[in-house]
Amino acid sequence: MSKEPVAVVGIGQTKHVAARRDVSLAGLVREAAVRALEDAELTWADIDAVVIGKAPDFFEGVMMPELYLADALGAVGKPMLRVHTAGSVGGSTALVATNLIAGRVHGTVLTLAYEKQSESNAMWGLSLPIPFQQPLLAGAGGFFAPHVRAYMRRTGAPDSVGSLVAYKDRRNALRNPYAHLHEHDITLEKVQASPMLWDPIRYSETCPSSDGACAMVLTDRAGAARSTRPPAWLHGGAMRSEPTLFAGKDFVSPQAGKDCAADVYQQAGITDPRREIDAVEMYVPFSWYEPMWLENLGFAAEGEGWKLTESGVTELDGDLPVNMSGGVLSTNPIGASGMIRFAEAALQVRGQAGEHQVDGARRALGHAYGGGSQFFSMWLVGAEPPAS
Repeated sequence: MSKEPVAVVGIGQTKHVAARRDVSLAGLVREAAVRALEDAELTWADIDAVVIGKAPDFFEGVMMPELYLADALGAVGKPMLRVHTAGSVGGSTALVATNLIAGRVHGTVLTLAYEKQSESNAMWGLSLPIPFQQPLLAGAGGFFAPHVRAYMRRTGAPDSVGSLVAYKDRRNALRNPYAHLHEHDITLEKVQASPMLWDPIRYSETCPSSDGACAMVLTDRAGAARSTRPPAWLHGGAMRSEPTLFAGKDFVSPQAGKDCAADVYQQAGITDPRREIDAVEMYVPFSWYEPMWLENLGFAAEGEGWKLTESGVTELDGDLPVNMSGGVLSTNPIGASGMIRFAEAALQVRGQAGEHQVDGARRALGHAYGGGSQFFSMWLVGAEPPAS
């Protein structure tokens, strides 16, 4: 039996900020969910199931929060699932919800991911003591900086590439009312003059710590037919994982990322992603990961990703816009960051991305990764229903 087509008919985000002290976790998630329902022109009664995701519980110190968030999400008496795949969880959560519809288990599903980083300290939460990791790191940046150095050494990329990405994404964020960082006085020189945190990663080349939530309403073909607004249709979606450490692991371009992208492209009938995909929302918490992922996802040949960035290809008005919303570099509620990538891709093909809309976007890729470059989730959405 063929899969049921899946459509995104509702999207809702909170305004992402450093600290949402005016709401609890329940208030934060409900805000995004209500906005997604309003966008879908549906009510709580129309939702058959809820799929929720977030980063590790120790980030906020609230264990199994989904149990008490069920009420805020209208899930009492309904199926509710919790998903966790480290930083990629927002994307994985959306894919679990997608599969419930594709498999005709449910007709309409609310999926949501969130983080309230102000109630924790993720940097030190990720700085584990001996014997769990070597005593050399402070947060995720300390883990990923050597891999950036390896990329630079492997490709000959100049030092300036990371700053170009950060400058682009922070300018894009100014067009996105939901973005956390709105640096109106941003210049390339300011990025390049910012303090070095983990060589070669500068302060302005890193993601912020954000409070925020993102929600989507997914539905089947019948639900999409009832919608008065253009849906985004799923053309392909996949998850892949690999161990954090193993002999021969390529931290610069992980095999799981390549395999995940290849699966998505095969499902969507994509043979030349560089030409057939109009826009990309890519998980880039540290600026150098844009050129690295351009290669990993097949948009550039090995060693050539930084040249796309340097030549302006990934600018909002470039040939392959990347992180039109400002990306993770401008907004990072960790548990929701992957879902924001998926939702922003859907907004593009629905023509609802506002000032950061890419003209004529018909196919867009949402991408997320997590852990030690070990968990990957991606989806490709289009303005037209997939070929049956």
